[in-house]
Amino acid sequence: MPFLCSICSEESTRICARCTKDACNNHLCERCLRCSDCCECEVALVDQELRAPTARSMFPRPEPEPEPEPIPNPEPEPTGPEPDPV
Repeated sequence: MPFLCSICSEESTRICARCTKDACNNHLCERCLRCSDCCECEVALVDQELRAPTARSMFPRPEPEPEPEPIPNPEPEPTGPEPDPV
């Protein structure tokens, strides 16, 4: 569910680690994960797109298990001779 960045109103899916406001990738510090309002790092924000980890990236889909081979029909057990009719 997309939210809006509290600084520039662009689409946002992450929040500031300090104030918990929504922040887009342009306003979230890569180092401390705080919005540009809360960040105290002395590093300029880079214009790189930060990708938030997703459940798929953290827990990759397991390989499907192969379907078991069908069990062959067992040979019918031999029956004894037919009883004599009386």
